[in-house]
Amino acid sequence: MTQEFLLLVKKRAEQKLLFLPHAMRQMTRSNRMIKTSEVRKVVLEGEIIEDYPEDTRGHSCLILGCGETGRTLHVICSPKDEYLAIITAYIPNENQWSDDFKSRRMQ
Repeated sequence: MTQEFLLLVKKRAEQKLLFLPHAMRQMTRSNRMIKTSEVRKVVLEGEIIEDYPEDTRGHSCLILGCGETGRTLHVICSPKDEYLAIITAYIPNENQWSDDFKSRRMQ
């Protein structure tokens, strides 16, 4: 994972965010209700914690950040030519992630 990829992600996010159907379904679940503005904040201010260069949807990454209310969010996204594709966004499960939500717990 390079600093260059993070810069590309942010550049595409400043151009346009495209929310894929899976992302919209996850964001609008009644126990989540994640706003598009929160996703934008995470992408622009968060940190890449996992990199997926071989993803079938194109090079993508998992970004950790905070939403508007300070809650921890994860966003998986992939930069395209003219936009940033938001693959999914969710509130990480405390049982599946370390205390800082940066690494997965061993199951």
